[in-house]
Amino acid sequence: MQRSGAKTGRLIRLFFSMLYISAFTFGGGFVIVTFMKRKFVDELKWIDEREMLDMTALAQSSPGAIAVNAAIQVGWKVAGFPGMIAAVLGTVIPPMAILSVISLFYQAFAENRYAALALRGMQCGVAAVILDVSVGLGEKVIRARQAVHVIVMAAAFIATFFFGVNVIWIILCAAAAGILTTVAGRKEGRKK
Repeated sequence: MQRSGAKTGRLIRLFFSMLYISAFTFGGGFVIVTFMKRKFVDELKWIDEREMLDMTALAQSSPGAIAVNAAIQVGWKVAGFPGMIAAVLGTVIPPMAILSVISLFYQAFAENRYAALALRGMQCGVAAVILDVSVGLGEKVIRARQAVHVIVMAAAFIATFFFGVNVIWIILCAAAAGILTTVAGRKEGRKK
């Protein structure tokens, strides 16, 4: 009975954590993933940092919204299927409610000069948060001191920033590099 209560408590905490993160985070999936990392890795310690990096990569590589994809993975890791449902509901309820209200007043909202200025200011804040996430993830890759990962990261940056390569190609190439290094590592391990 006590175990059931602990699981219910964890589900409730997961739901309200995701609800809070989703309700007060503007700027899309990468921003939400940053706050998810702070909550579930740093604060609650339900997930380790490596898993969160992997979940972020999978969330970005999968079709759909990054925030929902990440919520699915975090919820599943924390509490299985019920956790996945709780995390997804917590993630989608705030934007659905906010967008429903905004859609009722869209015309007035779209023509309001102050609303447009506020949105422009929020874009600057979002850009800063995304830069923070990118630098943090890049720093972790460099600290891991695995040459292949650093080379893939640098190549992805150069291909995107300087040559405008589509992100799908970058994801596919990074996945291929990961598969090749894993296979090569296993073959090396068998030789020893």
